[in-house]
Parts: sequence; structure tokens; C-alpha cells
Amino acid sequence: MKPLIPKQHGAWAMLVIPFALGAYAGGFSWLHIPLFFGWFFLYLATYPMLMAIKNKRKEYFLKWAVAYFLLAIILFTIPLIYDFTLIYFGLAMLPFFFINLYYAKKKNDRALLNDMAAIAAFGVGGLASFYIGQGRLNMTAWEIYMFCLLFFIGSAFYVKTMIREKKNAIYKWTSWGYHLLLVIGLVIIGYPLLVIAYAPSVIRALYLYGKSLSVMKVGVLEIVNSAYFLLAMFFLL
Repeated sequence: MKPLIPKQHGAWAMLVIPFALGAYAGGFSWLHIPLFFGWFFLYLATYPMLMAIKNKRKEYFLKWAVAYFLLAIILFTIPLIYDFTLIYFGLAMLPFFFINLYYAKKKNDRALLNDMAAIAAFGVGGLASFYIGQGRLNMTAWEIYMFCLLFFIGSAFYVKTMIREKKNAIYKWTSWGYHLLLVIGLVIIGYPLLVIAYAPSVIRALYLYGKSLSVMKVGVLEIVNSAYFLLAMFFLL
């Protein structure tokens, strides 16, 4: 059968970027390999699980959810043997996943709070990645978590203003205000160089609003912007 692959391109960036930054800042270990692929299959499992809740083809989606979840468990077993405390990162994701389940049941998975919950959950993967390299969480780990959180929240606001909420003035001003306050806030709290990582996000939120761009173009630009953010953070860290 053709593999069931999620179509949310933004989620792939949220899957990879926090994890990659956590591994880079925390120090790479060979355990990152099974941890990442376990993380990858766990994400693949959650997609059909959520689809099964709001779709009539429950049996089809649940089969894929179970298959992916079993692969994730097998891969997670390797790092868990070395440090069982990694299980706490999985437990930390559960509240956010329950929020996603709630909105899937309501068939309102485009809700902003649902997006925020997903972003927060993906960030936990970055904490686990850092932890497996360092054996502990320190201020750097939490800074990376917050920086990724801030980036993807901005992306969520921007995408909504370009697609589903492009005629909603509240979203427009919220997006513009968020991006401007983000760079101002970074300077005020002592991270002026990080403005470099967020500058394209601010420019595209202000300049591209109201432009007639297809969903495909919006998605491609977000992939490019996410790649830039990742590279900039590698350099700045």
C-alpha cells in the first residue's frame, strides 16, 4: 500500500528544526539517530490517529496509526535503555496531544489554540534532543525551546493571514504586532543578534500581506524561511 504521509508541510519543519538545534547545542550522540527516527514515526502515528477521530474511514487510519506507533516504540526502546528518564519528555507531550484530540473531535483542527498546542509539543522533541546529548536541561535548552516556539507562532499567524483569515483585520494586526514586538523584545531582553534569524519572518509578514499568493507559493516561502531560520540559529548558537 502507498504509505500514509501527512500533508502539513509546516509540521515537517516543526519536527526537524527544534530537534536539530537541540542536537547541535547539546552535542551529537549516536543515540540521536534512533531517537529522531522514533520521533519521526511518532509524528506519522499521530496524524492518522487524529484523522481517525474526524473521518469515517476509521479502520484505514487506525491501521496506519498502529503500524507507525509500533515502529516508534521499537526505535525509542534503544535510547530508553540508556536513559529511561527520557520517558518524561513523552509524558510532557500528552497534554498538548489531548488538546489536538479535542479539536480533531470538534473537526476544528485549524483553530489557533490547536496550532499552539502542536507547536509546543514539537518543541519538546528539541528538549529531548538536547537532553540526550548533555544528560541535563540547562538555560540554553530552554532558550532554544522558546526561540523555536516564537518562530513557529509567528509562522502560524502569518499563514492564517495569507490563507484562511486573509480578510480578517484582527488577524492582520495581531500578526503584524506580534512580529514587530518579537524583534523589539529580543533587543530589550539582550538578544539583539537573534533579530537576524527572525528578520525575514517580519519582512514577509508585513510586505506579503494582501498579496495574491497561491497556497503552494505560501508553503514554499515558509519552507525557505524555515531553512533560513535553522541555518541562522546554527550560526548564532
